[in-house]
Amino acid sequence: MSNAEHIATQLYLISPLDVSGGFPARLERALSVLGENNPVTAFQFRVKGLDQHEAAELAAPLQEICAAHEVAFIVNDDVALAKRLGADGVHLGQGDGSPKDAREELGRDAQIGVTCHGSRHLAMEAGEQGADYVAFGAFFPSTTKETEHSAEIELLEFWSELFEIPSVAIGGITPENCAPLIKAGADFLAVSGAVWNGDEASVIEAFAKQLGQTA
Repeated sequence: MSNAEHIATQLYLISPLDVSGGFPARLERALSVLGENNPVTAFQFRVKGLDQHEAAELAAPLQEICAAHEVAFIVNDDVALAKRLGADGVHLGQGDGSPKDAREELGRDAQIGVTCHGSRHLAMEAGEQGADYVAFGAFFPSTTKETEHSAEIELLEFWSELFEIPSVAIGGITPENCAPLIKAGADFLAVSGAVWNGDEASVIEAFAKQLGQTA
């Protein structure tokens, strides 16, 4: 997730809380549409209230699908689970420990992201502690989780002008409202409800159009 040569904005897909049943087939469909022009480059495994063994069983097929499509497999909140799975990285909320400690656990190749809400200070702090990306939001009201924090689009502009660490925009993002975030310099759009509450393949195609990755 490096943006040394400012790459086009990409999609960071977040799982719904229920990834059982037919979900692996839906993920496969979301990552297959558009072939090499698929804009998804990372997938976050986000489940709550499961023990680690259950979570690991649910993660296994999803991790294989991501690997087959060269999509980074990131575990939400749980460094121990990320280590157990050999995941590509972990995403930390503000209460989930420091990037520095996660790096010691997971090694230098792990992608470590941190939720920074609407705060420049938290983002700079995360960067100093070695985060690979920072997530800002919510930019719009979300159906996926209750919105306690909001962020202004100017924050993305500020960040992309001054810092090399990639930014992820999160919160209620849809193909219809994402254009200002792309223009402001978000490196990744984190999307969940917009994709899983509809037809995942056609929504990914609609995002790709906005991202300028399809003809």
